[in-house]
Formats: sequence, C-alpha cells, structure tokens
Amino acid sequence: MGINECHLRELIRKGEGIDLEFKTCRSQLSRDVYETVCAFLNRYGGTILLGVHDDGTIQGIEPSATDQIRKDFVTAINNPQKLSPPTYISIEEVTVEDKCLLRVYVPESSQVHRCNGRIYDRNEDGDLDITDHTVQVGHLYQRKQATYTENRVYPHVRAGDLRPDLIERCRKYVRINKKDHPWSEMNDVELLKSAQLYQTDAETGRQGITLAGILLFAHDQLILSICPAHRTDLILRKVNVDRYDDRDLVRTNLIDSYDRIIAFVQKHLPDPFYLEGMERKSLRDAIFREVASNLIIHREFMSGVPARLIIEYGQVTTYNANRPHGFGILDPLTFSPYPKNPVLGAFFREIDRADELGSGMRNLMKYGKRYGGSDPQLIEGDVFRMVISVPEFGEQASRQQEPQADEKSSHSRPESGPSQARVRPESDEVFRPESIRIRLLMALNSVPLSKTELGIKLGHKSISGTLKTHIREMLAENLIEYVIPDKPNSRLQKYRLMEKGKTLAKEYS
Repeated sequence: MGINECHLRELIRKGEGIDLEFKTCRSQLSRDVYETVCAFLNRYGGTILLGVHDDGTIQGIEPSATDQIRKDFVTAINNPQKLSPPTYISIEEVTVEDKCLLRVYVPESSQVHRCNGRIYDRNEDGDLDITDHTVQVGHLYQRKQATYTENRVYPHVRAGDLRPDLIERCRKYVRINKKDHPWSEMNDVELLKSAQLYQTDAETGRQGITLAGILLFAHDQLILSICPAHRTDLILRKVNVDRYDDRDLVRTNLIDSYDRIIAFVQKHLPDPFYLEGMERKSLRDAIFREVASNLIIHREFMSGVPARLIIEYGQVTTYNANRPHGFGILDPLTFSPYPKNPVLGAFFREIDRADELGSGMRNLMKYGKRYGGSDPQLIEGDVFRMVISVPEFGEQASRQQEPQADEKSSHSRPESGPSQARVRPESDEVFRPESIRIRLLMALNSVPLSKTELGIKLGHKSISGTLKTHIREMLAENLIEYVIPDKPNSRLQKYRLMEKGKTLAKEYS
C-alpha cells in the first residue's frame, strides 16, 4: 500500500531512529544500504528513504536513475552472496516536494540474516556489526527462535511433500501484480528459500521446510498431523442463536483458508454502494481483508485455541490465539503494530492478500464506522478479539465520509461536492458477491471482453475493486486468460475463457 506525501513529510520530520534510516542516493545506491536492510531484518523492521540526507534534507534521486537503482537493489537482496538468507523486499517510488525518492519497507524477519558474511543489528545510533560479539549473536538467535514458532524447522519434510499446484498458483498471483517478480523464474525450492520457508535450524544444523511453509503448501493430512488443533470456525448465527444458521469448518492450508474466510463473509454480509472520490470502493472487502489477514497471519499456531469468526445481527466477532504484547482495548492513536509471524506476513503481502504492517489496521479503523456505524474494537490478550459493527441487508442508512485529520489541518471541505464520499443502497442483485463469478463466466462465454465491458455487463458503474479481485483470482485459477498475454496492462487487453472456465460456464448455462 502506498504512502502519501503528508505521511512522508512526517516521517522525515521525525528523523532517523531505530526503525527509520535516510540514505543519500543521487544516481546509485550506497553500499551500506544493505547493512541497514540486514539490521532491520534482524531487529524490528523499519523504513529506508533513499534520496534524503542524514539531517532530513530532501535531495531526491535523478529520475533517469530510479529504474536501475530499483533493479540493482532487488537483484542484490536476492543474492545469497550479498544477503543470506536472501529475501524479497518491495521498493516504492514516491514524490516529496516534487523530488523523487525511493521508499524501502523492511519487515522484521524470523531468521538471523548476514550481509557480506557479517551479522548486523540495529539500535538508535544505527547499524552495529555484532559478528564477533558471541553473546550478542547468541541473544539474537535465541530471541528469533523463542519468539516465532512459524520458524520451526521440520527436517523430515521436503519440497516434494508440498503441493506444487499451490506453489504455482502463488507464482501466478505475483505475476499478475508484477510480471518480472523474482519468484516467476525460480523453481519450487528456490522460491521456498527466497520466501524463508526452507531454513537451517541454527541449533542442530538440520535443514527442512518450516512450519510456515507447511501451513501454506502442505496437504491437509500433514498440516493436521503437525498442528492437530489447526482450524478456523466460520459461523453465521442470527436466527438460530443457540447453534448456527450456516457454518464452514476450515481445516486446510492457509491460502485456501483465506479464500474461504473471504467467501463466507461475502456470502453473508452486504456490500452497500460507497463512493470514494469518483470510484466505487467496497468497504466490506477493505475491512474484512484485514480481518482475514489477522485470523491467518497473526495466529499462534502452536496454541490449541481455534480461530473463530462469528457473524451475528449487527456485528462480527473474531477470536484468535495470540502472543500478547499488552492487554486490553488497543488505541489506534498510540498502537504500535508488532509482527506475530513475519514470514507469513511477508508472503501474504507478496501475493496481495495482506497490507503492510499497520496499514491494514488503519484501513479497518478508517472504514469501520462508515460501514457499520461504530468504530471497530480490537482487544489484545491471550486470545485476540475483534468486534466489528456491520449493516444488515436492506438497510437504507446513508453515512457521510468524515474529513481525514490531515485534510482538516490543511483546508476545510464544503458540506457536499463531487469529491464527497457517500454510501447509498444499491441493488442486491447487482452486487451479490456469490453471483459475480457466475456472471463473469457467462459474460465471457461467447466473446472476449475488456474489464470495462465486463463491468458494464455486471451492472457496475465503474471498475470496482471487487471486480478486479475476482478477475485476478480467475486468472490465477486458469478459468480465464489474457487475449494479449505478453502485455497484461495493454489498453486493448481483453479476457477470454479457458477450458476449465468453459466447462464451468456450461454447468451454469
């Protein structure tokens, strides 16, 4: 998720610290940037701003050099000779004061990383080479191993024990968003290592797939033999409040688990029309993308407590096993996000199923009241809980968008206008989520269509985020394909059914 200029200015005013580093970078990368990446991975993560002096002066990067700098950076951090174990980190082009900067977000890792064979750690003063300090290195390994159960190595599990179809599906997900993503050209073992899902146990020296890799890609039988309590219980409880009206007991890999959580929510919660600026936005999907991420990514998988999502009249409550970093209701103004499973979090961000750490919660708080009428509650404890107000089907209430804090401080807005966001009822038939895929299949059954044409066929007033999500997923699942495969972003691009999609279309026709 991008970051606006106001937030960047605030970051720069804050100055360098344990989670923020500035690097001058006019036309090429400084060599010590990789030491900072290594230190952030080993500590709590952080942000690197390229094109800013140590004192916060914005120098900028030569526009002609940005593409090469980005390429050099991605190549280096995927090179085990430079950074070991290698990793994939996103780098984003941003603009401040009409000057080009590059922003690198480095998540905390659950492994110990080395840069050019040296181990770096982070403190308030910068990057420290602790390679020759045996006690500090020992503490670092101990902290990583004790904190993150996702990092546990299972030597008897090999890449051949995993599902290649799931790995290939994830390759397709990353290609859709970035066709030259490094994972596209890697074999299965290389991808697992790049994603930190294949590791070496520092204590025994034995290698194998980690718990995170097993939860993502293994067959259900293997997952449940290692985590017998692993399940996500999805419940609709409105009429029969003593039991349930509908239920999905999910005991499968995390990729399919995420999709089933989203499908259950889309089946049972309304998606009222909401206009943000000039584009329709699905408040429901923006909110429950974060909810699904929390249930999947931030769970303590060694706990016997099952994850639950319960839809009741007017609210949704979730329960998730947790390693708490405090107790009680979280205050979004003072809350500091803490990664519970960094490897899983990074993986789901790469396949576009999760937002950057902290961004998802901001979206949850931003849109929660507009969707359900009151702010979501997040309660930290041994079991992490979310309580989210939701509208009911057929509700006619309209909610006006409140100006954001940064907008209030810079200028006032009129009571109404073309940029004002608003919610209004829309035909349930047009936006009923469970019918969208069927409608897409039927629309493409006779002739290839563009994204705009598909939106018109479905009755959407614009190309919605929900429509884009379904198209991405159908591409990844080989239901549809590009008419111009070499240029996915071509303005002439259209979609057509593949054999699998044709078969499904016949079933519905």
